[in-house]
Amino acid sequence: MEPKPADKPALKYKRIVLKLSGEVLRGGKGGDPIDAPTLEKVCAQIKEVAVLGAQIGLVIGGGNIFRGQPGEMRGVDRTTGDYMGMLATVINGLALMDCLEKMGVMTRVQSAIPMNQIAEPFIMRRALRHLDKGRIVIFVAGTGNPYFSTDTTAALRASELHADIILKATKVDGIYDKDPKKHSDAVKYEEITFIDALRQRLNVMDSTAFSLCLDNNVPILVFNLAEPHAIKRAVMGEKIGTLVRG
Repeated sequence: MEPKPADKPALKYKRIVLKLSGEVLRGGKGGDPIDAPTLEKVCAQIKEVAVLGAQIGLVIGGGNIFRGQPGEMRGVDRTTGDYMGMLATVINGLALMDCLEKMGVMTRVQSAIPMNQIAEPFIMRRALRHLDKGRIVIFVAGTGNPYFSTDTTAALRASELHADIILKATKVDGIYDKDPKKHSDAVKYEEITFIDALRQRLNVMDSTAFSLCLDNNVPILVFNLAEPHAIKRAVMGEKIGTLVRG
């Protein structure tokens, strides 16, 4: 049962762009690229936020199926590989759409590459109307151009849609001064500025995506999707992950 408007808690971030890597849909190491129980868990977290009234733009990666850059090592031209990666994001986006709609959540898929039979083209004003009507907009096919990551897509869409924040869901619980897997004395940041993150060369996002966020003052919250109610806690403004801001 969805909460009534009067019962809905106040959201710190009303309009968000949620960035998911394709790997979050994989069922563990060596598992299926799209694991049904894992997909359902991710969608349940997204629904939990949607029913609270958050406007959600969703950018999904394709690394669980194919990555363009590593494809070069297998003899695939980088440009071709990037387009293959974009198609992988479409597969993931359709899986998310299907799962969310089965849960009663309205969605629209918008593609940066025209695919009229399965997705709308990306049109900013149409995306904004969908958000205003409570639909989750799933952005697929990256920016439609090779050499640009899905992190850059998230930064671009967040800037275009005037999102309050980018929520970058990962497998780590935030940003550290060094790799916590290799260094037991690694220190986690609760909050850090864009400038300090640049100075310390912290890999929050690739440089293009990070520059877009910096130039357009779009904060980024990096958090672990595996934590209970992680997305809800993030939009409510609870202490989770690491916040990067101006």
